[in-house]
Amino acid sequence: MLEQMGIAAKQASYKLAQLSSREKNRVLEKIADELEAQSEIILNANAQDVADARANGLSEAMLDRLALTPARLKGIADDVRQVCNLADPVGRVIDGGVLDSGLRLERRRVPLGVIGVIYEARPNVTVDVASLCLKTGNAVILRGGKETCRTNAATVAVIQDALKSCDYRQAQYRRLIILTARWSVKCCVWINTSTC
Repeated sequence: MLEQMGIAAKQASYKLAQLSSREKNRVLEKIADELEAQSEIILNANAQDVADARANGLSEAMLDRLALTPARLKGIADDVRQVCNLADPVGRVIDGGVLDSGLRLERRRVPLGVIGVIYEARPNVTVDVASLCLKTGNAVILRGGKETCRTNAATVAVIQDALKSCDYRQAQYRRLIILTARWSVKCCVWINTSTC
């Protein structure tokens, strides 16, 4: 199962790497708009996560990190808009010169491919990482803390809806993979790198 996820993410990375700055920014704007439009769904999911975490004895500090408010959710949407306003790093020449033979040699910024991120009970990280990966043309596999399971699912659904509404309906564009089981992290570390 995880190997298939890795293969799917790798295939998505080829498609995402080809998106223009304009296309990526359009999706990012839509993500920000949808986070605000679907705030009630996200906040309800988060309230369930917070209630479960409180019942399981999570510390007050961790509960504060986990909890979303309308203001925090608006801040997350604003952060996506800030990412949208950043210059596209893909294709930018960062070094170069002309060799003695006359051959021009350049170092350019290119997408990495698939990025894996493991993080704890911070629901903003899902959107932050997904936005940055989209801006840089990368696919992403996310492993958030179990405490944010519903919130992460709700925010990923918003991101996938934004991709669909911007005409990226094909599955290869919508590879934001969320891993929920603790064993999945160990498996990810051992996935054969030749297939992912």
